[in-house]
Amino acid sequence: MNPLAVELNKTLESSNNYLYEMLSRVGKRLFFPRGILSQSAEAKEKAHLINATIGIAKQDGHTMHFASVMDRIPALRPGKALTYAPSFGLPELRQRWQQEMFVKNPTLEGKAVSQPVVTCGITNAVSVFSEMWVDPDDVIILPKMMWGNYNMIFTVRNQARLVHYDLFDSKGGFNLDQFAKVVEAEARQRDKLIVLLNFPHNPTGYSPTVEEAGKIAGILKQIASDGCKTLVVMDDSYFGLFYEADTFNESMFALLAGLDPRLLAVKLDGATKEYFVWGFRVGFITYGAVLGEGGYQALEKKTAGCVRGNISNASHLSQSLLLQCLEDPRLDDEKAEKFSILKQRALEVKRVLDDPKYSDAFEPYPFNSGYFMCLRLKTVAAEALRVYLLERFGVGLVALGDSNLRIAYSCIEQNQVRELFDLILQGVHDLETGR
Repeated sequence: MNPLAVELNKTLESSNNYLYEMLSRVGKRLFFPRGILSQSAEAKEKAHLINATIGIAKQDGHTMHFASVMDRIPALRPGKALTYAPSFGLPELRQRWQQEMFVKNPTLEGKAVSQPVVTCGITNAVSVFSEMWVDPDDVIILPKMMWGNYNMIFTVRNQARLVHYDLFDSKGGFNLDQFAKVVEAEARQRDKLIVLLNFPHNPTGYSPTVEEAGKIAGILKQIASDGCKTLVVMDDSYFGLFYEADTFNESMFALLAGLDPRLLAVKLDGATKEYFVWGFRVGFITYGAVLGEGGYQALEKKTAGCVRGNISNASHLSQSLLLQCLEDPRLDDEKAEKFSILKQRALEVKRVLDDPKYSDAFEPYPFNSGYFMCLRLKTVAAEALRVYLLERFGVGLVALGDSNLRIAYSCIEQNQVRELFDLILQGVHDLETGR
């Protein structure tokens, strides 16, 4: 094992041995390399005459570039747009994102968490998390309805085993009883458990109420307190888009960070949906645990080492643009405006679906946040209806399993909502009658 990995492992072991033991076999071997990177950093600071360490091209003391490129991003200098960013991410952006996290999650006040490490979008964050923390045959608990890419990342690439629970109970709320039973049953069989929480949930658009969120945290704290090393990863891709008053409008990370020595909370988030910059591909990984500053630094170095070994670093251009966005005085008003638009669409979907004419054909799963909602079809197959709606009416939806349709109301106008559900109803009737 590389001496740098050994050094980081010793730091983690002395800070919180439970967390060290949670690392995957790869995670234990990860480190942040010195060599060229550290020599380049040292030269950047001290090589005032000639610096011949950086793997970029320079001209007349500036970053070499094409005007045909830079003319299209006039707000940035070439050195802020075209050069490599650190594998940890831009220091200013990491610091600013952490500050924003504390503002958006007041429950974090007084808690110590790591500095975020920048990834290439939240999908890359999930992949980095999986490489660092998931071994073959580890169990990951998450709802039956889930984002399909989890399967690709956790089972295909890391050979973990997914264990599911029904997201909703018979009353239309989070299924606390089944969640607790599944978590407790799996915890009795192993000394390490991974739980994935994705709120607002993709594909249903559900987030727990304030009461439900507290109970979820209580269940997980009890599992850890009873002796099972518990790793809870939050996929907060749609964070902030909460539309109802009783919805818990913070990340579960805020409730779980520092809750128990055997519990590690990992927050995966990013600018993608919250700031409507899907193609920027800027995500973050943040850790919350019973851990000292040295332990957090060790985790950050292992995480940055994993990023380094996968993509080298996330886009400097995207990070610089996001940082400027976060510092723009117009941002709060712009976010409020777009939030209001999405909230009104969600409320319009609820209003339209209150019409009893739809009830024999389909019913909505509970939703209160995010971009999506799902329908449970009662009489026809989801894939057959999806294809029919696409070919007959030019309406595109996503079929999930045998009887569910996912609708992204985020990308339709409010005045299209009733037309959409009327066409879905017409499609159901046509398939029922064999037209």
